[in-house]
Amino acid sequence: MSAAAIRPSGLPIRRRCHGMIETHSLSFAWTPWTIAIAVVAIALTLVFGFLACWRNHFRKATVLLEALRLIVVVIAATLLGGPEWVEQYVPDDKPVVAVLYDNSGSMQTRDVVQSEPQTREEAIASLTQMEAWKSLESRAEVVIEPFAETKPEPHNPNRINPISNPAGIAPGETAEFVEEKGTDLSSPLLDVVRKHPHLLGVVLASDGDWNQGDAPVRAAGRLRSMGVPVFTVPVGSEERLPDVELLSFDVPTFAIGGKKVRIPFSVESSLPRDHAATVTMTTSKGETITKDIRIAAMGRTNDSVDWEPEELGDETLTLTISKHPNELLDDNNEIAAPISIREEKLRVLVIESVPRWEYRYLRNALSRDPGVEVSCLLFHPGLDARGGGNADYIATFPDTKEELSKYDVVFLGDVGLDDDQLTMEQCEWLHGLVEQQASGLVFIPGWEGRQFSLQETPLKDLLPVTLDEGQPGGWGSRTAQHFELTQLGRRSLLTKLADTADENLEVWGNLPGFQWYAPVLAAKPGSETLLVHQEVSNRFGRLPLLVTRTYGAGKVLFMGTDGAWRWRKGVEDLYHYRFWGQVVRWMAYRRNMAQGETMRLYYSPEQPQVRQTVSVNANVMEASGEPLSGGDVTLQIVAPSGRSQTIQLQSSGEAWGAFAGRFTPEEPGEHKLTLFCKQTGDSLQTTVFAQGVALEQIGKPARPDVMQEIARVTNGQVFTVDRVEDVIAWLSAMPDRPPSIRRIALWSHPAIVGGFIALLALFWIGRKGVGLI
Repeated sequence: MSAAAIRPSGLPIRRRCHGMIETHSLSFAWTPWTIAIAVVAIALTLVFGFLACWRNHFRKATVLLEALRLIVVVIAATLLGGPEWVEQYVPDDKPVVAVLYDNSGSMQTRDVVQSEPQTREEAIASLTQMEAWKSLESRAEVVIEPFAETKPEPHNPNRINPISNPAGIAPGETAEFVEEKGTDLSSPLLDVVRKHPHLLGVVLASDGDWNQGDAPVRAAGRLRSMGVPVFTVPVGSEERLPDVELLSFDVPTFAIGGKKVRIPFSVESSLPRDHAATVTMTTSKGETITKDIRIAAMGRTNDSVDWEPEELGDETLTLTISKHPNELLDDNNEIAAPISIREEKLRVLVIESVPRWEYRYLRNALSRDPGVEVSCLLFHPGLDARGGGNADYIATFPDTKEELSKYDVVFLGDVGLDDDQLTMEQCEWLHGLVEQQASGLVFIPGWEGRQFSLQETPLKDLLPVTLDEGQPGGWGSRTAQHFELTQLGRRSLLTKLADTADENLEVWGNLPGFQWYAPVLAAKPGSETLLVHQEVSNRFGRLPLLVTRTYGAGKVLFMGTDGAWRWRKGVEDLYHYRFWGQVVRWMAYRRNMAQGETMRLYYSPEQPQVRQTVSVNANVMEASGEPLSGGDVTLQIVAPSGRSQTIQLQSSGEAWGAFAGRFTPEEPGEHKLTLFCKQTGDSLQTTVFAQGVALEQIGKPARPDVMQEIARVTNGQVFTVDRVEDVIAWLSAMPDRPPSIRRIALWSHPAIVGGFIALLALFWIGRKGVGLI
């Protein structure tokens, strides 16, 4: 049975307030049954009330009591009809149509093809003029707004809802408040709803390339719930413009004078065909190196440039790639990065039990390297006195952690805990040296299997391979066996024994073989295998023989054979010296990024991208050389724009004076780092170069799918730029938004219920007053 809404006689109450027409009325939800019940209840109350008054000769007290009863029944009958107080708010002015257009840097992309190529901004220029919307003025008020930079809140220097910004910094704008320019499609949609409550619809013109804020579909869902459709006008091509871009130029923090350094770079091409290009690297002193490469079509090409610096000091390297004839953009064909050329002095400790052939040639290689200062500890188990020789030899293991921390790389030969060799405490020191001091540790096991005893020490966690405990002496062979490079090994600098990849493969294929190898089962998870046995395999695959891993702040390398000295056959020290020299420098590199008398600073990644988190580690010593315990260490970062921030480094290893922190560069370019210790008063300065481009990039493809999703979610439509009249027709045909209605249920309102209870209480008191039960 349907309900009938009955209004009281007379016109509703109307008044104007704040641009709105307010209408107030009282409505009921009567049904035939509720009307019948209400009428019968009131009629019976009248009848019984009259009879009660007649029996008491219309005594005043009785008449008042029955009148009160009638009022209570009438109120109850009225509430039975479900009365509601209705407040209706109708806007007194025209509805608003908001035209939002994208004014970000990506709108400068010239990929709109009309009679002649236009930028995206030029293509939508007609939509930003009020003349285009004149025919809509009689229906609605048109408001045209760009995606502009929002202003900071009062007393808050941070920008709120950073939405798309025009490229460039306005004159007079200070670096302190400069934020990277980007596009936020979500905030403008939400902001326009807050500013214009009586919104008929939104016209959104953009390339859809958003890179800040929440996902636009979330804002679209909010507009849908409010009944506001969004008519989108996507602009731009979905295909990327023909372009060749230098993505990265991974220049190391420092290089050694007179030592060749390989500098990797990446190139990305959106051209449809492979093509040849010339890469040119120029130093700040005018030295030029060129290299011809072939760039893959529609993909990324990785290559490197080899350079041998001669003079010490700071340099700036600039890498340039030649422009292709079909390339439309050439402002991303060049990258520059700084590098420091230093004089090398690395300290290496070699620990061995007996002077086997690998030890002898390794010691010779390191002692003849002008950039290495080597110390050798030879235990000679079974002899009364430990062996010694020239000045390279030391009689005992370093007595303190301070002495041990001076070494950049430690070689552990066929040594263990037996025969008064290493102690458990010394193993703990070596563990801390790698984890907290960023030193390198090289395992070179031997046929006596002494390193198996290290499995009971903290060094077990550092070993990058799993050993076969059932074969501690390893495996030997009468015939020579050979290495094979893995995919990682072909790209690694450690295994680079020739200038080109093809020559390097040939060298490794012709190296003299080995006749003993360690009992390796498999490489541990997280490690990198560079060399495997050419023939032998097990259930885990080929046997790994050269394995590296990062542990804490340092690096670990496992060499599964002691036959590298055989590589000298026919070429003398060429390959043997080169290999171990590369190992030492690779392992010591991070530790020597920046160091002073009592401080050392290193970070990862070495060449971070913009908005990539950089992990910073520091080792701080007291003036006496002891590690600083629980000090107050801070790091100040000054960005290229001059913006400064200071972070507090947290202690990560008090026994080694280790501190750690992290920061995220927000600007491309050189960042100045200053490490400071309050307790010692010492400071250390270095620089970090952040690579990257701005969020807003010219030439990237448009994203019409984002615009289509916004229109679909809000029940809007998608139009092309030349269909403005169709947009106006849709907006003109749209009905006004329904008035805002507020209903107050009187039948359940606390005040009504309270008043009704009060009348019942008064009636009960009145009955007692006249002596009725």
